[in-house]
Amino acid sequence: MASLPIAFRLYLPEVWAHDAKRRKQAGIPDPIRFQTKPEIALEQIRQAVQNEVTQAPVLADAAYGNDAGFRAGLEELKLPYVVGVQSSTTIWPPGTDPLPAKRWSGKGRPTSQLRRDAKHPPVSAKELALCLTAEDFHIVSWCEGTKGKLRSRFAAVRVRPAHRHYWRRTPHEEQWLLIEWPKAEKEPTKYWLANVAAHTSLKALVFLAKLRWRIERDYEELKQELGLGHYEGRGWRGFHHHATLCIAAYGFLVAERSRFSPQLVPAMLDYQSPRCRRTSNRGGARLRPERHNPHSITTLRIRITDHLLRQLTHCPFCGVLRLQHSSTRGAIEASPIFNCLPGAMLAMGIHTNVKRALAAVAFIRSITLA
Repeated sequence: MASLPIAFRLYLPEVWAHDAKRRKQAGIPDPIRFQTKPEIALEQIRQAVQNEVTQAPVLADAAYGNDAGFRAGLEELKLPYVVGVQSSTTIWPPGTDPLPAKRWSGKGRPTSQLRRDAKHPPVSAKELALCLTAEDFHIVSWCEGTKGKLRSRFAAVRVRPAHRHYWRRTPHEEQWLLIEWPKAEKEPTKYWLANVAAHTSLKALVFLAKLRWRIERDYEELKQELGLGHYEGRGWRGFHHHATLCIAAYGFLVAERSRFSPQLVPAMLDYQSPRCRRTSNRGGARLRPERHNPHSITTLRIRITDHLLRQLTHCPFCGVLRLQHSSTRGAIEASPIFNCLPGAMLAMGIHTNVKRALAAVAFIRSITLA
Protein backbone atom coordinates (compact mmCIF):
# COMPACT_ATOMS: atom_id res chain seq x y z
CA MET A 1 0.00 0.00 0.00
CA ALA A 2 1.36 3.42 -0.94
CA SER A 3 0.25 6.97 -1.69
CA LEU A 4 1.38 9.44 -4.34
CA PRO A 5 0.81 13.22 -4.58
CA ILE A 6 -1.34 14.21 -7.54
CA ALA A 7 -1.47 17.93 -6.72
CA PHE A 8 0.70 20.30 -4.74
CA ARG A 9 1.21 24.02 -4.25
CA LEU A 10 3.50 26.06 -2.08
CA TYR A 11 1.61 27.79 0.74
CA LEU A 12 1.94 31.56 0.38
CA PRO A 13 1.60 33.45 3.71
CA GLU A 14 -0.70 36.44 3.71
CA VAL A 15 2.18 38.85 4.36
CA TRP A 16 3.89 37.56 1.19
CA ALA A 17 0.69 37.62 -0.86
CA HIS A 18 0.26 41.36 -0.24
CA ASP A 19 3.94 42.32 -0.67
CA ALA A 20 4.55 43.33 -4.29
CA LYS A 21 8.35 43.48 -3.86
CA ARG A 22 8.59 39.96 -2.46
CA ARG A 23 6.27 38.61 -5.12
CA LYS A 24 8.43 40.08 -7.87
CA GLN A 25 11.69 38.76 -6.39
CA ALA A 26 10.27 35.24 -5.95
CA GLY A 27 8.52 35.25 -9.34
CA ILE A 28 5.08 34.52 -7.89
CA PRO A 29 2.47 34.51 -10.70
CA ASP A 30 -0.13 37.28 -10.54
CA PRO A 31 -3.17 34.92 -10.32
CA ILE A 32 -1.82 33.43 -7.07
CA ARG A 33 -3.64 34.99 -4.15
CA PHE A 34 -3.68 34.28 -0.44
CA GLN A 35 -5.58 31.15 0.50
CA THR A 36 -5.68 29.17 3.70
CA LYS A 37 -4.39 25.62 3.57
CA PRO A 38 -7.92 24.12 3.76
CA GLU A 39 -8.97 26.38 0.85
CA ILE A 40 -5.99 25.22 -1.22
CA ALA A 41 -6.71 21.57 -0.43
CA LEU A 42 -10.40 21.92 -1.30
CA GLU A 43 -9.53 23.58 -4.61
CA GLN A 44 -7.18 20.72 -5.48
CA ILE A 45 -9.81 18.14 -4.54
CA ARG A 46 -12.36 19.89 -6.76
CA GLN A 47 -9.88 19.76 -9.64
CA ALA A 48 -9.29 16.05 -9.04
CA VAL A 49 -13.05 15.42 -9.16
CA GLN A 50 -13.30 17.37 -12.43
CA ASN A 51 -10.45 15.28 -13.83
CA GLU A 52 -12.44 12.14 -12.94
CA VAL A 53 -9.83 10.81 -10.54
CA THR A 54 -11.11 7.65 -8.84
CA GLN A 55 -12.97 8.77 -5.74
CA ALA A 56 -12.03 7.59 -2.25
CA PRO A 57 -12.54 8.83 1.31
CA VAL A 58 -10.78 12.10 2.09
CA LEU A 59 -8.44 11.88 5.09
CA ALA A 60 -7.15 14.94 6.94
CA ASP A 61 -5.86 16.00 10.33
CA ALA A 62 -7.48 18.52 12.66
CA ALA A 63 -5.82 21.47 10.87
CA TYR A 64 -8.26 20.78 8.02
CA GLY A 65 -11.05 18.95 9.83
CA ASN A 66 -11.70 21.86 12.20
CA ASP A 67 -12.54 24.04 9.20
CA ALA A 68 -16.30 23.70 8.77
CA GLY A 69 -16.02 25.22 5.28
CA PHE A 70 -13.63 22.43 4.28
CA ARG A 71 -16.05 19.75 5.48
CA ALA A 72 -18.98 21.51 3.81
CA GLY A 73 -17.04 21.65 0.54
CA LEU A 74 -16.43 17.90 0.67
CA GLU A 75 -20.13 17.31 1.32
CA GLU A 76 -21.02 19.44 -1.71
CA LEU A 77 -18.73 17.22 -3.79
CA LYS A 78 -20.48 14.18 -2.27
CA LEU A 79 -17.15 12.80 -1.04
CA PRO A 80 -16.89 10.65 2.08
CA TYR A 81 -14.36 11.85 4.63
CA VAL A 82 -12.71 10.95 7.92
CA VAL A 83 -11.10 14.08 9.35
CA GLY A 84 -9.58 14.90 12.68
CA VAL A 85 -11.22 17.53 14.90
CA GLN A 86 -10.36 19.16 18.20
CA SER A 87 -11.91 18.17 21.49
CA SER A 88 -13.72 21.53 21.61
CA THR A 89 -15.72 20.81 18.44
CA THR A 90 -19.43 21.23 19.27
CA ILE A 91 -21.90 18.50 18.40
CA TRP A 92 -25.44 17.42 19.15
CA PRO A 93 -25.36 14.12 21.09
CA PRO A 94 -27.48 11.14 20.02
CA GLY A 95 -31.17 11.83 20.42
CA THR A 96 -30.85 15.63 20.53
CA ASP A 97 -31.26 18.21 17.78
CA PRO A 98 -31.25 22.01 17.56
CA LEU A 99 -34.50 23.75 18.41
CA PRO A 100 -36.86 24.41 15.50
CA ALA A 101 -37.42 27.93 14.20
CA LYS A 102 -39.59 30.25 16.28
CA ARG A 103 -43.25 30.39 15.47
CA TRP A 104 -43.93 33.20 13.02
CA SER A 105 -45.85 36.08 14.56
CA GLY A 106 -47.33 37.13 11.24
CA LYS A 107 -45.15 40.23 10.94
CA GLY A 108 -41.93 40.60 8.95
CA ARG A 109 -40.05 37.78 7.27
CA PRO A 110 -41.16 34.27 8.28
CA THR A 111 -38.67 32.62 10.66
CA SER A 112 -36.92 29.57 9.27
CA GLN A 113 -33.54 29.17 10.99
CA LEU A 114 -32.73 26.68 13.71
CA ARG A 115 -31.80 27.93 17.17
CA ARG A 116 -30.38 27.04 20.56
CA ASP A 117 -30.75 28.45 24.07
CA ALA A 118 -29.12 28.12 27.48
CA LYS A 119 -31.35 25.20 28.39
CA HIS A 120 -30.70 23.35 25.13
CA PRO A 121 -27.02 23.81 24.13
CA PRO A 122 -24.79 21.47 22.12
CA VAL A 123 -21.83 19.81 23.84
CA SER A 124 -18.18 19.49 22.97
CA ALA A 125 -16.69 16.25 21.66
CA LYS A 126 -14.69 15.90 24.88
CA GLU A 127 -17.80 16.32 27.08
CA LEU A 128 -19.59 13.60 25.15
CA ALA A 129 -16.55 11.29 25.34
CA LEU A 130 -16.32 11.68 29.12
CA CYS A 131 -19.98 10.70 29.44
CA LEU A 132 -19.40 7.34 27.76
CA THR A 133 -18.90 4.20 29.81
CA ALA A 134 -16.02 1.76 29.66
CA GLU A 135 -18.30 -0.69 27.82
CA ASP A 136 -18.62 1.81 24.97
CA PHE A 137 -14.90 1.56 24.21
CA HIS A 138 -13.39 -1.40 22.39
CA ILE A 139 -9.79 -2.36 21.68
CA VAL A 140 -9.10 -2.25 17.94
CA SER A 141 -5.85 -2.97 16.06
CA TRP A 142 -5.27 -1.32 12.70
CA CYS A 143 -1.83 -2.33 11.41
CA GLU A 144 1.41 -4.14 12.14
CA GLY A 145 4.07 -1.94 13.74
CA THR A 146 7.78 -2.45 14.40
CA LYS A 147 6.97 -3.90 17.84
CA GLY A 148 3.82 -5.83 16.97
CA LYS A 149 0.26 -4.83 16.21
CA LEU A 150 -0.77 -1.25 16.90
CA ARG A 151 -3.94 -1.13 18.98
CA SER A 152 -5.88 1.25 21.19
CA ARG A 153 -9.35 1.83 22.67
CA PHE A 154 -12.00 3.43 20.45
CA ALA A 155 -15.66 4.38 20.61
CA ALA A 156 -17.93 5.57 17.80
CA VAL A 157 -21.14 7.56 18.27
CA ARG A 158 -23.65 8.94 15.76
CA VAL A 159 -23.88 12.73 16.22
CA ARG A 160 -24.78 15.91 14.34
CA PRO A 161 -22.22 18.74 13.97
CA ALA A 162 -23.42 21.92 15.66
CA HIS A 163 -21.23 24.47 13.88
CA ARG A 164 -23.35 27.49 12.91
CA HIS A 165 -26.50 25.40 12.76
CA TYR A 166 -28.47 28.59 13.57
CA TRP A 167 -27.80 29.71 9.98
CA ARG A 168 -29.47 26.61 8.62
CA ARG A 169 -33.06 25.63 8.05
CA THR A 170 -32.39 21.93 8.54
CA PRO A 171 -29.88 20.26 10.91
CA HIS A 172 -26.67 18.68 9.66
CA GLU A 173 -26.80 15.05 8.61
CA GLU A 174 -25.76 12.49 11.20
CA GLN A 175 -22.08 11.55 11.21
CA TRP A 176 -19.75 9.29 13.13
CA LEU A 177 -17.75 10.78 15.98
CA LEU A 178 -14.77 8.47 16.47
CA ILE A 179 -12.96 8.79 19.80
CA GLU A 180 -9.59 7.33 20.78
CA TRP A 181 -8.90 6.93 24.49
CA PRO A 182 -5.76 4.88 25.23
CA LYS A 183 -6.02 2.91 28.43
CA ALA A 184 -2.98 4.62 29.95
CA GLU A 185 -4.35 8.14 29.37
CA LYS A 186 -6.54 10.12 31.73
CA GLU A 187 -8.75 11.48 28.95
CA PRO A 188 -9.38 10.90 25.22
CA THR A 189 -6.51 11.91 22.95
CA LYS A 190 -7.98 12.10 19.43
CA TYR A 191 -11.31 12.75 17.74
CA TRP A 192 -12.53 12.33 14.17
CA LEU A 193 -15.73 13.20 12.29
CA ALA A 194 -16.72 10.83 9.48
CA ASN A 195 -19.67 11.10 7.10
CA VAL A 196 -19.33 7.50 5.90
CA ALA A 197 -22.28 5.12 5.92
CA ALA A 198 -24.11 4.44 9.16
CA HIS A 199 -23.47 0.69 8.86
CA THR A 200 -19.67 1.16 8.80
CA SER A 201 -18.00 -1.02 11.42
CA LEU A 202 -15.79 0.36 14.18
CA LYS A 203 -12.76 -1.48 12.78
CA ALA A 204 -13.32 0.06 9.34
CA LEU A 205 -13.61 3.53 10.88
CA VAL A 206 -10.37 3.08 12.79
CA PHE A 207 -8.60 1.77 9.70
CA LEU A 208 -9.60 4.84 7.67
CA ALA A 209 -8.70 7.27 10.46
CA LYS A 210 -5.27 5.70 10.97
CA LEU A 211 -4.57 5.31 7.24
CA ARG A 212 -3.29 8.88 7.24
CA TRP A 213 -0.19 7.53 9.02
CA ARG A 214 0.69 5.71 5.80
CA ILE A 215 0.47 8.98 3.89
CA GLU A 216 2.65 10.78 6.44
CA ARG A 217 5.32 8.10 6.18
CA ASP A 218 5.28 8.31 2.38
CA TYR A 219 5.65 12.08 2.69
CA GLU A 220 8.70 11.62 4.94
CA GLU A 221 10.25 9.28 2.36
CA LEU A 222 9.54 11.81 -0.36
CA LYS A 223 11.23 14.58 1.61
CA GLN A 224 14.22 12.67 2.91
CA GLU A 225 14.96 9.94 0.38
CA LEU A 226 14.14 11.79 -2.83
CA GLY A 227 15.11 15.29 -1.78
CA LEU A 228 11.79 17.13 -1.67
CA GLY A 229 12.93 18.91 1.48
CA HIS A 230 16.37 19.76 0.07
CA TYR A 231 15.34 22.73 -2.04
CA GLU A 232 17.14 25.88 -0.90
CA GLY A 233 16.08 28.35 -3.58
CA ARG A 234 13.77 31.35 -3.26
CA GLY A 235 11.88 31.08 -6.53
CA TRP A 236 8.26 30.04 -6.94
CA ARG A 237 8.82 28.30 -10.27
CA GLY A 238 12.08 26.66 -9.12
CA PHE A 239 10.43 25.01 -6.14
CA HIS A 240 7.54 23.66 -8.20
CA HIS A 241 9.95 22.30 -10.85
CA HIS A 242 11.97 20.65 -8.06
CA ALA A 243 8.85 19.15 -6.46
CA THR A 244 7.58 17.88 -9.82
CA LEU A 245 10.81 15.96 -10.46
CA CYS A 246 10.86 14.54 -6.92
CA ILE A 247 7.26 13.35 -7.18
CA ALA A 248 7.88 11.84 -10.64
CA ALA A 249 10.88 9.91 -9.28
CA TYR A 250 8.85 8.78 -6.27
CA GLY A 251 6.03 7.65 -8.54
CA PHE A 252 8.49 5.53 -10.52
CA LEU A 253 9.82 3.89 -7.35
CA VAL A 254 6.30 3.21 -6.07
CA ALA A 255 5.35 1.65 -9.41
CA GLU A 256 8.46 -0.54 -9.37
CA ARG A 257 7.86 -1.59 -5.79
CA SER A 258 4.27 -2.53 -6.63
CA ARG A 259 5.39 -4.95 -9.34
CA PHE A 260 6.32 -7.64 -6.84
CA SER A 261 5.30 -8.83 -3.41
CA PRO A 262 7.64 -7.52 -0.68
CA GLN A 263 7.39 -10.88 1.11
CA LEU A 264 9.00 -12.63 -1.87
CA VAL A 265 11.98 -10.34 -2.28
CA PRO A 266 14.37 -11.99 0.25
CA ALA A 267 13.84 -15.44 -1.26
CA MET A 268 14.18 -14.19 -4.85
CA LEU A 269 17.37 -12.22 -4.31
CA ASP A 270 18.88 -14.40 -1.55
CA TYR A 271 19.66 -11.78 1.08
CA GLN A 272 18.70 -11.05 4.66
CA SER A 273 16.89 -8.06 6.05
CA PRO A 274 19.19 -5.59 7.85
CA ARG A 275 18.99 -5.90 11.62
CA CYS A 276 19.21 -2.79 13.75
CA ARG A 277 21.08 -2.51 17.02
CA ARG A 278 19.08 -1.49 20.06
CA THR A 279 20.21 1.71 21.69
CA SER A 280 19.18 3.12 25.05
CA ASN A 281 17.99 6.65 25.59
CA ARG A 282 21.20 7.38 27.45
CA GLY A 283 23.39 6.05 24.66
CA GLY A 284 22.10 8.43 21.99
CA ALA A 285 19.18 8.94 19.66
CA ARG A 286 16.88 6.00 19.08
CA LEU A 287 17.02 4.27 15.74
CA ARG A 288 14.11 5.34 13.57
CA PRO A 289 11.88 2.28 13.00
CA GLU A 290 10.68 3.43 9.57
CA ARG A 291 14.26 3.23 8.31
CA HIS A 292 14.13 -0.54 8.80
CA ASN A 293 10.57 -1.18 7.69
CA PRO A 294 10.81 -4.15 5.28
CA HIS A 295 8.50 -2.46 2.77
CA SER A 296 10.00 1.05 2.79
CA ILE A 297 11.93 2.44 -0.16
CA THR A 298 14.95 3.03 2.09
CA THR A 299 15.19 -0.61 3.17
CA LEU A 300 14.48 -1.82 -0.36
CA ARG A 301 17.35 0.24 -1.72
CA ILE A 302 19.70 -1.03 1.02
CA ARG A 303 18.80 -4.62 0.15
CA ILE A 304 19.36 -4.16 -3.56
CA THR A 305 22.70 -2.44 -2.98
CA ASP A 306 23.82 -5.13 -0.54
CA HIS A 307 22.79 -7.85 -2.97
CA LEU A 308 24.76 -6.28 -5.82
CA LEU A 309 27.79 -5.82 -3.58
CA ARG A 310 27.79 -9.48 -2.64
CA GLN A 311 28.12 -10.45 -6.28
CA LEU A 312 31.68 -9.08 -6.33
CA THR A 313 34.10 -11.90 -5.52
CA HIS A 314 37.13 -9.60 -5.69
CA CYS A 315 37.70 -6.08 -4.54
CA PRO A 316 36.96 -3.77 -7.49
CA PHE A 317 39.81 -1.47 -6.44
CA CYS A 318 42.77 -3.74 -5.57
CA GLY A 319 41.63 -7.04 -7.12
CA VAL A 320 42.23 -9.04 -3.94
CA LEU A 321 39.74 -11.77 -3.00
CA ARG A 322 37.33 -10.29 -0.47
CA LEU A 323 37.24 -11.63 3.08
CA GLN A 324 34.50 -13.92 4.32
CA HIS A 325 31.23 -12.32 5.27
CA SER A 326 30.86 -11.89 9.00
CA SER A 327 28.28 -10.52 11.37
CA THR A 328 28.18 -9.46 15.00
CA ARG A 329 25.38 -10.51 17.29
CA GLY A 330 23.01 -7.65 18.03
CA ALA A 331 24.48 -5.30 15.42
CA ILE A 332 23.50 -4.48 11.88
CA GLU A 333 24.44 -7.37 9.60
CA ALA A 334 27.98 -6.83 8.31
CA SER A 335 28.58 -6.20 4.62
CA PRO A 336 31.26 -7.90 2.50
CA ILE A 337 34.71 -6.88 3.79
CA PHE A 338 37.54 -5.80 1.50
CA ASN A 339 41.22 -5.36 2.35
CA CYS A 340 41.87 -1.92 0.88
CA LEU A 341 40.46 1.36 2.22
CA PRO A 342 38.35 2.24 -0.88
CA GLY A 343 36.75 -1.21 -0.83
CA ALA A 344 35.98 -0.95 2.87
CA MET A 345 34.44 2.50 2.35
CA LEU A 346 32.29 1.12 -0.46
CA ALA A 347 31.04 -1.70 1.78
CA MET A 348 30.25 0.74 4.57
CA GLY A 349 28.44 3.00 2.13
CA ILE A 350 25.41 0.76 1.87
CA HIS A 351 24.42 1.81 5.40
CA THR A 352 25.87 5.34 5.50
CA ASN A 353 25.18 6.87 2.08
CA VAL A 354 23.04 4.47 0.13
CA LYS A 355 22.45 6.78 -2.82
CA ARG A 356 26.14 7.13 -3.67
CA ALA A 357 26.88 3.51 -2.84
CA LEU A 358 24.13 2.31 -5.18
CA ALA A 359 25.53 4.40 -8.02
CA ALA A 360 29.07 3.19 -7.30
CA VAL A 361 28.07 -0.48 -7.17
CA ALA A 362 26.06 -0.17 -10.39
CA PHE A 363 29.09 1.37 -12.13
CA ILE A 364 31.44 -1.32 -10.78
CA ARG A 365 28.96 -4.03 -11.72
CA SER A 366 28.83 -2.77 -15.29
CA ILE A 367 32.65 -2.84 -15.51
CA THR A 368 32.76 -6.36 -14.05
CA LEU A 369 30.18 -7.65 -16.54
CA ALA A 370 32.00 -5.98 -19.41
